[in-house]
Amino acid sequence: MTDSNAKPRRGRPPKVDRDFSDTRAALIRCGMELLTEQGFMATGIDAVLKRVGVPKGSFYHYFDSKDAFGQAVLDGYAGYFAHKLDRWLLQDDVPPLQRLCHFAEDIKAGMARYDFCRGCLVGNLGQEVTVLPDEFRLRMEAILRSWEARLARCLRAAQDAGELAADADCDALAAFFWIGWEGAVLRARLTRTTGPLDTFFKGFLAGLPR
Repeated sequence: MTDSNAKPRRGRPPKVDRDFSDTRAALIRCGMELLTEQGFMATGIDAVLKRVGVPKGSFYHYFDSKDAFGQAVLDGYAGYFAHKLDRWLLQDDVPPLQRLCHFAEDIKAGMARYDFCRGCLVGNLGQEVTVLPDEFRLRMEAILRSWEARLARCLRAAQDAGELAADADCDALAAFFWIGWEGAVLRARLTRTTGPLDTFFKGFLAGLPR
C-alpha cells in the first residue's frame, strides 16, 4: 500500500524507463522546444535533463558534447520543418500560391499558440553564429537552401498554373522570401503580434510578377 499523502522526493529527477533511442529522441525534442524559445547559449543541459527526467551524469551517454547535442537538435528541427513545408507546399489539389498562404497561416497560428515565445530555431541560432562552431553555420545555410528549393518548386508550379509570370526567377524569389520571412518572425516575437508576418507576406505576394 502506498501513502497518498507522501511528499514528492527532492533531488535528482525520477528515472524514466526508456530505451536508448527513445531517450535520445526525447532529449532532442526537448532541446527543440527550449532552443526555439531561448537559443543555444542560454540553454543549459541541466534544464533539458531535468525536463526529460534523465540523470545529469547520463548526458554523455547520448551525446559527446553540448555542441553535438545542438547539432542533433538542429537536424531534428530541419526534419520537422521540411515535413511542415512539404505538408503545405505539395498540396496538389490546392492552387500553388494558396499553398503558400496556408503555410503562412499555420506559422502565425503556431506562434500565437505559444504566445510568441517560440521562433525559428535556425533564426535563433543565426543570431548566435559568431559564437557557435563553424559547423553550425554551414548546417544552417544548408537548411535554408533546402527551404528555398522547396519554395522555388512551389513557385514554378505557380508558373505552370498561370499564377506567376513565365519569366519570373523562382529561385531568387524563394531566397528573397526566406530572408524577409525570418526577419518577420523575429519582429513578431518582439511585438507579440502577427502584424510583421502579415506585412511581409502581403508585400511578398503583391511584388510577385504576374
